[in-house]
Amino acid sequence: MTNATILPRRKCGRATIVATLLFTVLAAWPAGAAQVRFDGKDLRGWRSPGEWQTARAVSLDAADASRLAIEPGQGIYVNGNKGRTVNLVTEAEWGDVEVHVEFCISKKSNSGVYLMGRYEVQVYDSFGVEKDKYPGIECGGIYPRWTQARGEFEGHSPRVNVSKPPGEWQTFDIVFRAPRFDATGKKTQNAKFVQVSHNGKVVHENVAVTGPTRAASFEDEKAVGPLMLQGDHGPVAYRNLRITPLRQN
Repeated sequence: MTNATILPRRKCGRATIVATLLFTVLAAWPAGAAQVRFDGKDLRGWRSPGEWQTARAVSLDAADASRLAIEPGQGIYVNGNKGRTVNLVTEAEWGDVEVHVEFCISKKSNSGVYLMGRYEVQVYDSFGVEKDKYPGIECGGIYPRWTQARGEFEGHSPRVNVSKPPGEWQTFDIVFRAPRFDATGKKTQNAKFVQVSHNGKVVHENVAVTGPTRAASFEDEKAVGPLMLQGDHGPVAYRNLRITPLRQN
């Protein structure tokens, strides 16, 4: 997996994040754990990447701001010349993680970062939008669940809209806790977004999700799962993806 660089354990202070509802997540690296960095050199380390490609740079297409102009090279993942392809899913799977990722979208585009392939933090063109259609559709929102009977439910809007204009790079920093199961496989605790920061601003803390959000890769819940980048909703590019496993308590 040459594009997923394994970084050695670094020495750092022991940071404790207190989740006020059910638990505490220690943001300390367990023995033997390593950060995984996807550097955009190639597409190894991803399952069936479809038309995703690497690029040196992206920008808004001068003739059509709903598209991205792609400069060939390495360092960035972009979802093809058409701006629509399959979702990009890691081969590796994790439970509790800390994730850093940077993204760039075109005007009115839409994507998402799915923890465990199931729980989405929304990527969306929300620049200058005061109130959108429903909670969780906004950039940085925790996207709602959906059923035929109920429609969208359990969506969570970000505390504040800090979206940048389309064509500019933005960041997510996510601390995520996987669901817990007993010895029989029964779920005992829901998955939880301990903290989500968008462009350096905290937009969520201690948000539990009772099941996979809409358009997830999997409808079941498990103790580990892959990270997924949504690729079928519009032009998007990602770079500097770092995944750090956290100690499970």
